[in-house]
This record gives sequence, C-alpha cells and structure tokens, in this order.
Amino acid sequence: MKILVIRFSSIGDIVLTSPVVRVLKLQLGAEVHFLCRQSFREVVVHNPHIDRVHTIQKRVREILPALRREHFDYIIDLHGNLRSWQVKRALWSVPAQTFDKLNFKKWLLTTFKINLMPAVHIVDRYLATVAVLGLTPDGKGLDYFTGVQDAVDPASLAPILAGRKFTAVVVGAAHATKRLPEDRLIELCMRLGGAIVLLGGPSDQAVGERIAAAVGDRVVNACGRLRLNQSADVLRQADRVITHDTGLMHIAAAYSKPIVSIWGNTTPVLGMYPYMPEGQAENSILEVSGLACRPCSKIGYDACPKGHFRCMRDISFEGL
Repeated sequence: MKILVIRFSSIGDIVLTSPVVRVLKLQLGAEVHFLCRQSFREVVVHNPHIDRVHTIQKRVREILPALRREHFDYIIDLHGNLRSWQVKRALWSVPAQTFDKLNFKKWLLTTFKINLMPAVHIVDRYLATVAVLGLTPDGKGLDYFTGVQDAVDPASLAPILAGRKFTAVVVGAAHATKRLPEDRLIELCMRLGGAIVLLGGPSDQAVGERIAAAVGDRVVNACGRLRLNQSADVLRQADRVITHDTGLMHIAAAYSKPIVSIWGNTTPVLGMYPYMPEGQAENSILEVSGLACRPCSKIGYDACPKGHFRCMRDISFEGL
C-alpha cells in the first residue's frame, strides 16, 4: 500500500506522529509519504520509516498535481483542518481516515473548565486512526532522527562541557504564557547543580545571555546558535532535560531522556505530556494545580490574561 500521512505543523505535533508512521512501515510494510509545511521538513526528512516527504510553502494547491500522480491507496489525516480537507477533496477517490482533534472539548476545558477530555495521550489517539488498517500500538514511544551533518560536540559550545555531564534547559516556547519569566529561569538554573546548556531560538538568545551572566560560567548559552536538529543532538547527549511545553520536550522524549516538564497556561490534561516507551516513566511534571483560571488556552498568549501569571510565578522548584 502507498499511504499519505498529513500533519502540516508544528515541531512537537509532527514528532508525535512518529509512532503512526513507524507502525505503517513496520507492521503494514506500506510505502509511507508525509505531507507537512516546508519549514518543518527538517523534523521528518531523516526518518527511515518515511519514504518521501511532500511540502507546501503556503497553499495546498502547490502540491496537489504531484500528489495526484502518486495514486495513493489511503490517506491518514492527522491534522484535521481546512488544508487537509482540501487535500482529501482533491484526492476524492482515495479512502481517508481523519483524526478527531476534540476542539469542542478543548474549548469547554479552556473556557469553562469543564473537563471532558479523555485520559488518553494524543499519540494513542493518533494511533487509533490507523486501527482500521489492522495496526496496533507497539509501545516503543516516539522516534526522532537527525543526519550526520547535525552532530554537535558539546565541547564546541564551550570547553567546560568536554567530557562532562550536563542538564539541557529549554528556554524558549512558542508563546509567552508557556515560558517561565526570566527571573524564574535564573532561579531555576541557580538551583540546579553542574553544567547547564540553554536551548532556544534566536529570539531567546538575549535572555540566555542574561541567565548565563547571572548564574555563572557553568551555564552555556546555545540559544540561537544551533539549527533544530543540532539542538536535538544536544538533547540526545544531555544527562537530563528541563523544558517548557515545547517541541523540544517531545524530541527529548523520543530520546527517552529523564524529563522535567514545566506547564503554565497549558496542562497535561490536554494529552500532550512527554510520551515515553512502555515501562519507562523517567519524567516529572511541574505545574500549579487548582488554579481556577488554568488552562486558559490550548496554545498560549503573549501575556497572562489575568495579569498575575500565577501558573508560572507560583511553580515550586523544590526537589530539583
């Protein structure tokens, strides 16, 4: 069978589809094609369970002629949005299975704090979409693959990392309400022992510099210095990972790293906490339970809607 898997974005959501493409390849022996946005091609291009990656820049119509020529046997739509509907409409004769995003239940939870979300990780819900093909979860967790060109020697970031264990701290997140305030990041790093590598994008570089200046030479600021897959390789080599609810959290889970995940306006109840292989639970969650205003969004905001930001301000670092 030739199967098209659709997930346009973002980093973490695409990483969470890796068990689906793995069982399609290994249990069904399918030829697996993956459709995403060009900006996220790096996330899947090295996955050996994917035979071909198709991408779009902005509009689905860019790729439709090429997709029609593939003559797919089945479509697994793990995005469930207007663009994926446009693909299925264009390939109208191809049977398709579509992931239910449970948007109404998420709206009830974030708006009225009515929790009707199933106690099931989103990965297992993704896997349920391929049950119709006779496929079953394999319990192996997530996958993430990089190329040889993405290898990073930690000592190249700073000499103090040569042959030394370190903690990776993911500074960045897509939205401000998913990130610890800068003073709390400094407090966190001061509490941690040993060498620390800060990871994030170019927009996090200045914050990383201030954290390193406040904490001292044992903190190495790699924010903005590495491509995504280079950051992934640093995570692979870390002794443990402390991270916000971000794509790098899911990449760390794919490497089966001990993870401390920090949750602000979002919550693990939404089903996107670190997904580990069966029998492995080396991760802990830091969050402020019982806040009447939380979760306030399934994604995030530029600032706390209430102004107090207690979901991050009140998090305890005891025991780290």
